[in-house]
Amino acid sequence: MFNENDLVPLSGLQHLLFCERQCALIHIEGLWVENKLTALGERLHERAHREGERELRGDVCIARGVRLRSLRLGLAGKADVVEFYRCDTAGEPTAPAAGVAVEPVDVPENALPTVAPAVAAPRVPTSPGSTGVPLPGVAGLWRPFPVEYKRGRPKRNRCDEVQLCAQALCLEEMLGVEVSAGALFYGATRRRFDVTLDAVLRAETEDAARRLHAMIDSGVTPRIAREPKCDNCSLAAMCLPEATAPARSAARYTREALRRSDDGGT
Repeated sequence: MFNENDLVPLSGLQHLLFCERQCALIHIEGLWVENKLTALGERLHERAHREGERELRGDVCIARGVRLRSLRLGLAGKADVVEFYRCDTAGEPTAPAAGVAVEPVDVPENALPTVAPAVAAPRVPTSPGSTGVPLPGVAGLWRPFPVEYKRGRPKRNRCDEVQLCAQALCLEEMLGVEVSAGALFYGATRRRFDVTLDAVLRAETEDAARRLHAMIDSGVTPRIAREPKCDNCSLAAMCLPEATAPARSAARYTREALRRSDDGGT
């Protein structure tokens, strides 16, 4: 169990699985550079976040910019959106499928969920298999469903799924309710993909959290070989993967740098 001072950014899990060196540059060395792609991503998250904004749409209660925390995993962060679906007496959601638009209804602020790690202490589910949580001022039980917004397209690895799963694990710890699924929305495709948070993904997420803490505690930025994904990384000029790759000869790096210069590259 971690304490408040030991928490690391939940977003670091996605950075770690995308590129360990990028993760270390951001979370150990404190480096960050904006480029066109990161700026577009920030704009997408700003529209999704709007921290504290909440609305009730029939049997769906939507909370934006929800702050999260897990003392068990040592993570803190923010969910773009958490949709709460009203459950029937059997614990099944009565709301339409995720993403179905319904008319918003104005309700008092205190009738909507507040999920804040500063005040929500970890607790176990109220009963085995619990899938719903009561919300202040709203009848019934509600099932949390986190939604993470991404600028680009689905990736080859599961870094986005792990980040989403970590949000769900935080919600489970904070609210004492099972979260079995969530969704990823990709701006490039304008499509939303449902994600089942199964045992395999949960194990991968917990392993990534342990690796993230170990990396940050070590204070060591690993070396990597250059890959095609480096071309769009905003930290490429600071990372210098060609120069810092393991077992890389200085002569070979110089030859390739000169060749790119002759070809008009940078």
